[in-house]
Formats: sequence, C-alpha cells, structure tokens
Amino acid sequence: MDARSIIARLRDRAPLAREELAWFANGLASGAVSDAQAGAFAMAALLNGLGDEGRVALTEAMRDSGDVLTWDLPGPVADKHSTGGIGDCTSLPLAPALAACGAFNPMISGRGLGHTGGTLDKLESIPGLSTALDEARLRGIVRETGCAIVSATGEIAPADRRLYAIRDVTATVESIDLITASILSKKLAAGLDALVLDVKCGSGAFMKTRADARALARALAGTANGAGCVASALITDMNQPLAPAMGNALEVAECMALLTGEAETADSPLARLVAALGGECLALAGLSESPGDGMDRIREAIAGGAAAERFGRMVDMLGGPADFIENWRRYLPEAPVMRDLGAPERGVIAAIDGEALGLAVVALGGGRLREGDVIDPAVGFSHVLPLGAKVGRGDPILRIHAADEAAAVRAERAALAAITIADAPPPPVPLVHERIT
Repeated sequence: MDARSIIARLRDRAPLAREELAWFANGLASGAVSDAQAGAFAMAALLNGLGDEGRVALTEAMRDSGDVLTWDLPGPVADKHSTGGIGDCTSLPLAPALAACGAFNPMISGRGLGHTGGTLDKLESIPGLSTALDEARLRGIVRETGCAIVSATGEIAPADRRLYAIRDVTATVESIDLITASILSKKLAAGLDALVLDVKCGSGAFMKTRADARALARALAGTANGAGCVASALITDMNQPLAPAMGNALEVAECMALLTGEAETADSPLARLVAALGGECLALAGLSESPGDGMDRIREAIAGGAAAERFGRMVDMLGGPADFIENWRRYLPEAPVMRDLGAPERGVIAAIDGEALGLAVVALGGGRLREGDVIDPAVGFSHVLPLGAKVGRGDPILRIHAADEAAAVRAERAALAAITIADAPPPPVPLVHERIT
C-alpha cells in the first residue's frame, strides 16, 4: 500500500478497506505519510465521506496507532465526553459521582478549544494540582479513588494528534467522519466498557442546529458501538451557559457548591445534567436497571457526600490540597477587579450569544488565543442570569472578574453585545433534547 493510491481511491469515492485505513493511520503516527498527503486525505474525507464502516475502521486504526489501556478492576470502566460548550463543567462532579456508584472513570480530557473552556484548565486552577501523569500513576489513582481526570500521554492515539493539527490548517475541521474518529480514538484508547456522549446544540456550542447535532450524535454513538464500546448520546441545550459562571476557577466554584450540598445548586441545570449523563452512563455500564434508576443513584452520591469525598481524594493524589473539600473557597484564586454589569434597560433576558460570551472570557485571559498562552484561572463571568430572567434597568445581569480595569471595560462591552433584553421571554426549551442510541 501507499498513501497516493489510498488518497486517489478516497478522491474517486471508492470505499476504503479496513487494511488501507490502518496503513494510513500507522503512516500518520510513524511519519511515513507526509503533511501534504495527510491534508489531501482530510480534504477527500471532508468532501466524500468515509461511510459508516470506514468511519469505524479509521477510529479503530487511530486508536490502535498508540497505547490502548486494559484494566483489571472490580467494576466497569465508564466515561463521558462532551463536544464542548460554555459554563459546561459537568466532568468535575460527574467523575467522582460515577466512582461513588461503582464505576471506574479514567477521564482523559482536553484543554480549552475556541470559545469553550477545557476541563484540564478548570481542574488546574486548584493550586498544586497537575493532570500530567504517566500510565502507572494513572492506574494507581483510578484503582484507589475510582476516578482520575488527566491529560492524554504522548503515546495515546498519535495518529490523531498528527491529523488534528493538519485539519486545523487545511479547513477540514468540520468533517463529521474526522471529528468522530478524533474524539473516539482517544476515548476508546482508555479501555472503556461504556461511554455516554454529550452533544451540545445551540449558540454556545460548535453545533448550532439540532440537525447538525443529531448527525454528529448518530456518528459518535454508532461508531463507538461499532468499535466495541457500548455507547449512547444525549443532545443537550447550549443556548445559555450551563452553570451561571464562565471561567476556570469560577466554574470549579460552581462544582464545589454542588458537591458540598449548597441548597441553591440541588436542582440547577448543572445538577440535572450531571444526573442525566451519569444515569445514562450507569445504565450502559450495567450498574443500574435504567437511566432513571441511575439518575437517582447519582443524585444520592452527591447529596450524601460520597462524590465530594472521592473528588477530594482525587485532588490530593493529583498534587492539590489535601483539605480542598473543606476549604475550597480559600484555595481558589480571585481576580483583583470584580464588578457587576447592570442591565441597560428593563425587560427579560431573551437571547444569549454563547460563542461571543465565551470569546469574551478568552479575551479576559481565561482561554488561549494561541498555543502556549498562559491562562489566568481567576477571570471570567459569574452570576450570569438565565434566559427568561426579568430585569429592571441597572439590575445586575452578570459579574465581571478581570485582571485590571481596562480588561473589565472591554469585557463589559462584549457582554452587553452578547446578551439581548426584550419585552417577551424566549420559548422554553428542554435541557436534554433527545437520546441517540
């Protein structure tokens, strides 16, 4: 086999054999495939598609291009993946809740991408904590606490790492086949028995429409199952921040309020989505009779403190403070400038441009404009009012957390442009739109 003939067959819409896709993935990992050939392959895949069987074969080949973990644990290995949204910090309470319910969760996570925050960046706002572990350390933490939220090692899916960078500069990021293979090759390399996929839809998501979100959810769930991992997907709403905060330490604070039982968080959208995703995951892993039964178990693990205890042990083993659960407010950094943004007029919150609001957090220093940028974990927005909230002129609609006054002024302008106040509220939408199996 050679790269040119494989690219030519894909260009001409001929179905690629499993062996051809395996050869190409190994060539990406080894360097036998050049950057030009990788770009040509990505463009042909974007324009012509790989088909269902080809998508599964590419995912498995990219998974197998590096290390694939295997486990010997007294329970199923299960995980969640989100396609990204604003104020979406479900991973932090979900991982320890799953662990408290008998699942083992090696959650290989990512950093911020575009306007969306990254789980690793959020977790590393805790002083001393590091998510960079070798395999032996990962195994020890998962066995001891039931969960570990970590970054991928250099040996996990190296073919994806190479192709991902090339897609970013060749205008081929939007290919559903390549998105699917990229996400799942890394997740399945963790040796999962079950996976629930949270596919976001709306102004704060990468998929703006239900149709696009449904197409991606079907591709992800179908491919994961085809690759031997029991999976389903929930399409969830992202027309407003999931938690009323955006920014790394600010989102950790919301999660800690949930895990430590602060009353106002018990029925928040964040709490409800953690329960929905966790219930689905437990059912897929065979730890509950149904998603509904699983939701009850997740809620009980959080309300009873078992999830918080697991989270505290994980933080300690990742290098964070041993007493973080008891003293989390003391440890999380605070921005030097904090001020409320008043509503410019009377009315109701009718629309939120989530992507614009997310980019405003990035501009504050809460995300990266280029690779290598240092993130300020303290900046962002908190106390963000939800859609439908009534406001009078001058009433606070969110709180700005900034490094200096100039940054706060810029964030104020960006937030005002991103939030629409009108006379009538928007029509209500469900938090979970549909379930895809």
